[in-house]
Amino acid sequence: MTEEQQPHTQLTTEIGTDSAVIVGDPARVDTATQLLDDVQEWAFNREYKSILGTYKNKRILVMSTGIGAPSAGIGVEELHNVNVKKVIRVGSAGAMQSGIGLGELIIGEGVVRDDGLTQKYVPGIYPAVPAFRLMALVHKYAPQAVYGIIRSHDGFYMDDNAKNEAFWSGKGIVGADMESGALMTIGRQRGMETLSILNNVVLYEGDLAAGVNDLVNGDDLMAKGEVASLKLALDILSDQSLEEE
Repeated sequence: MTEEQQPHTQLTTEIGTDSAVIVGDPARVDTATQLLDDVQEWAFNREYKSILGTYKNKRILVMSTGIGAPSAGIGVEELHNVNVKKVIRVGSAGAMQSGIGLGELIIGEGVVRDDGLTQKYVPGIYPAVPAFRLMALVHKYAPQAVYGIIRSHDGFYMDDNAKNEAFWSGKGIVGADMESGALMTIGRQRGMETLSILNNVVLYEGDLAAGVNDLVNGDDLMAKGEVASLKLALDILSDQSLEEE
């Protein structure tokens, strides 16, 4: 009997790997091909573009999920359905503290779940935290990254955004994205190991539109940060210690 494809991602267990990198932008999947060997295009449906490749002899899936918690959550659920056990998000973030430069990597030690989706899974008091093994490995490969709690939210254009960002900055939050909370919350519910590696594209209190446009246009610092974050995720997922179950 032929296995039915997952309805959104078009994945099946034929991908033959327990490890995946998820990104927001489908174009970032193309960037990942520069770092992989034996690349095989898998599917491109809606916002979900996926490829398979090998890195240090480890077979790894790279898949885009689009913007925001709902589409990321669907992606994580469908990865779980095809037996993926380890997922690292490689995405972009806006700095929430001064002194974090463009292209610097921000590692989420935990997430403020300021999104709507994860509240449908578990109450707001439930923590969104990365897997210990993956966090230990990111310290091994990127000890100089910025580490701290990040905030996942649902939008950029609400009237009270500046007020909210100032509040959370005052609580020590180091960066903001839209998907890490969904990844860590849903992943934990499904028995998956997760981690989030973010490339800073907006200085704290900087121009959001300019920062995102610079990323799209390949600004040098942010382009280097994008490649560095992808390589870091691949280094972690291919680390031999993860094969020691």
